[in-house]
Amino acid sequence: MSFFRAPLKSWASLAAVCLGLLPAQADPSLAAVPARPSPEWLRSGTIYEIFPRDFSPAGNLRGVTAHLDSLRNLGVGILWIMPIHPIGEKFRKGEFGSPYSIKDYYAVDPNYGTLEDFKQLVAGAHQRGMKVIMDLVANHTAWDSVMMAHPDFYKQDAPGHVIPPVPEWTDVAGLNYASPGLRTYMTDMLKYWIKQADVDGFRCDVAYMVPTDFWEQVRDELTKVKPDIMMLAEASKPELLVKAFDIDYSWPLLATINGVLIHDAPAADLRHTWEENHSRFPKGALHLRITDDHDEARAVARYGLNGALAASALMFTLDGVPLLYNGMEVGDATESGDPALFDKLTIFWAPKERLPLQKVYHDLIQLRKQYPALRTDRVDWLHNSEEARLVTFRRADDQDEFVVAINLSSRPVNAKVDLTETAGYQPIKISGVPEASGGVLPGIHLNGFEWRIFHRPVVTTAAAK
Repeated sequence: MSFFRAPLKSWASLAAVCLGLLPAQADPSLAAVPARPSPEWLRSGTIYEIFPRDFSPAGNLRGVTAHLDSLRNLGVGILWIMPIHPIGEKFRKGEFGSPYSIKDYYAVDPNYGTLEDFKQLVAGAHQRGMKVIMDLVANHTAWDSVMMAHPDFYKQDAPGHVIPPVPEWTDVAGLNYASPGLRTYMTDMLKYWIKQADVDGFRCDVAYMVPTDFWEQVRDELTKVKPDIMMLAEASKPELLVKAFDIDYSWPLLATINGVLIHDAPAADLRHTWEENHSRFPKGALHLRITDDHDEARAVARYGLNGALAASALMFTLDGVPLLYNGMEVGDATESGDPALFDKLTIFWAPKERLPLQKVYHDLIQLRKQYPALRTDRVDWLHNSEEARLVTFRRADDQDEFVVAINLSSRPVNAKVDLTETAGYQPIKISGVPEASGGVLPGIHLNGFEWRIFHRPVVTTAAAK
């Protein structure tokens, strides 16, 4: 659940919503403050979001566990499991209801299985070297939640009626963090899941709607239970990354990539958005790089298959942590988001006439694992002669340098990249991606939605001097 619940008329309105999440008085001095340090397993990982209802024909936790080997072989390191709790029936939307309308935080939805099933899923992931984070819905509950026994836990209007957090979210009731009892309840519940199921962290739904001081308090408490826990904020709010969260959503960049690929905005807008975001957030802030999740129409539907892959290439080579969602690696185009979120639409694991996306994503994941240069927060944007359609940037550390070039249009592009030293750069071979069609840096030729990653070891540069 997020602000994407209401239809957005254009990428510009999406950008306005994204930026509107930031307080008008956002403190620019936060850019001088270090972000909270994040565990290395998060920085080097790829997150895979799973909607258990749709992930397998069985639509339960065992259906996820049965697929763990495939996820490990793909290379993902972190599994984000969407809410596993019983769903409210009062004011339910759709046949199954939103998983973000929760009746009991301490229970597992019987349609998904049992607590033991979830514990086996987590243990199986750990055995394969993967981490597991739960989806935490801290802003609201179902109207028939067990917590309704505590009216003070809820937001109320002047006459004392419980109200939704947003008028349009009619299937949920808003929680009131002015209540000390609620804060204790939620903190104890999170500790329960760490202790009972050994989860490695939480993805926190609409985190920007919950007071920052609660997140900071609960983070301190959870770290006492599991020191290397991670927390992902569904937000784009700089103050959250100072003490409470390890990572947040790169919504502004998602809005911009929508503008470029859907509405023909200049590709150079991506650099401008990245730089603006960089100037607002704490130093070293980590962002989730997304093109697809449960709140969006599928990327292959929005951008086309080749456009979606070009967008993914950008997300996997920029700073931050990339996200794959529920069958994205096979090009699944099954509808997602509202209203599909409230029903069951199983992933189609063998779609016809798809590019070998699994091979592409596997190699991109391995590339990030192999080279620390692709995991730093350093991005050097490079000017080129076709910035309306082409983005070019460099990722580097003291061992390796990469130049990334992505054509974000359907038309071929011939361009010159603003690089003074080009000796030693070689294109990286990515399985399933055709060999380079021409051009030697600083010149480059790319067909529509084509992209290239060039690499050279830093010693090559030193030897050339």
